[in-house]
Amino acid sequence: QVQLVESGGGLVHPGESLRLSCKASGSIMSWYSVGWFRQAPGNEREGVSCISGGDGVITYSDRVKGRFTISRDNATSAVYLLMNSLKPEDTARYICAADFWGSCTQPHSFRFWGQGTQVTVSS
Repeated sequence: QVQLVESGGGLVHPGESLRLSCKASGSIMSWYSVGWFRQAPGNEREGVSCISGGDGVITYSDRVKGRFTISRDNATSAVYLLMNSLKPEDTARYICAADFWGSCTQPHSFRFWGQGTQVTVSS
């Protein structure tokens, strides 16, 4: 069974950067697609970025494109989200999810989910 744990969140000022980590308890390798999501209180969960298993195709939401970068290290079963030029509207709990050969066109259907890490951007 795949267990995911996020880390790296915190409180930062606008314009600063954070790198989030999503690590799996087992070796998920490149066969798993992994997505990053975020959810602020009162809002629906929003897809942020996704990296496909197998072909490694990467997608970003329009709200983060050009500022965030997703990457993976298959040797350590970790996926990262580098967040640059953070804005107050990026404030949310950031959650990662994964699935074996999951489709990044439907990442909300991934089977395995972490608990999330809080990111707060405030002046």
